[in-house]
Amino acid sequence: MPDGAPAIVTGGAGFIGSTLADALVAQGREVHVVDDLSTGHQRNVPPEAFLHEVDIRDFPAMADVASRSGAPVIFHLAAQADVRKAIADPAFDADVNIAGTLSVLEAARVNGARVVFAATGGGSYGEYEGLPIPTPETAEPRPMSHYGQSKLAGEGYCGLYGRLYGIASTRLRLGNVYGPRQDPHGEAGVVAIFSGRIIDGEPVTVFGDGLQTRDYVYVDDVVDAFLRAERGPADLTANVGTGREVSVLDLARILGAPDPQFAPARTGELQRSCLDPARAREVLGWSAAVTVEQGLPQTLAAIRAARSA
Repeated sequence: MPDGAPAIVTGGAGFIGSTLADALVAQGREVHVVDDLSTGHQRNVPPEAFLHEVDIRDFPAMADVASRSGAPVIFHLAAQADVRKAIADPAFDADVNIAGTLSVLEAARVNGARVVFAATGGGSYGEYEGLPIPTPETAEPRPMSHYGQSKLAGEGYCGLYGRLYGIASTRLRLGNVYGPRQDPHGEAGVVAIFSGRIIDGEPVTVFGDGLQTRDYVYVDDVVDAFLRAERGPADLTANVGTGREVSVLDLARILGAPDPQFAPARTGELQRSCLDPARAREVLGWSAAVTVEQGLPQTLAAIRAARSA
């Protein structure tokens, strides 16, 4: 892929997508953001990028953007990412995450573009007896939510388009991504929620005993993985995480939250989730550079600054 090639970022007005768009613009590339602004915000889109207010499920519009841009790569991050909403309305979740991904893949097929797909780690692997922690890509996926299942289906379609049409794709199974611009409704939304409560001088609420763990990975590290994946193998599934478990209580402590309030555990919540990043390290040369001890204070400061702006 030539240096400076144009790129499409679906979901580029959202948290991770806009951070990726910033990085692409910094490389001097022409960036086309596709976002219907249903959850993303126009203020997140870099001014140098072209914003297309398009629903990814609208194939003619999606194909038109792909064709006009001439982009050889589509970074596909647009998704329905709220687990609670997925449980309440599974048909909508499937429509966005499966039908929407099919539309993106069709646009890629028509224009011969590569796809780098934002998959989910913990959401796809689920939790069951015998699941190794940290979890490698060889583990059997057993999603515990409609969201995890729909994202796993998107991975499957990426593989299918490779086998049928030769469309190169990389599926990045993301850990719990956190950082500035974070949406409190996403998988790692607890960081944004806790930060907001701390800034407001209110106690944080911990569901259950607070010992449940996640693999929190900083957004800049995730963007680095996407950029590396663009030039990686044509057919790859790789975890993007730190390989380190961090409990909710640890999260509150590192953020500097006072003694938390406790509430009953939420039904269906995973107790442990952590990704083995060895494949990304070996194949893409990627590893997380930012620890939670570094990234969480940076995130809190960014949210505080955004609140006061």
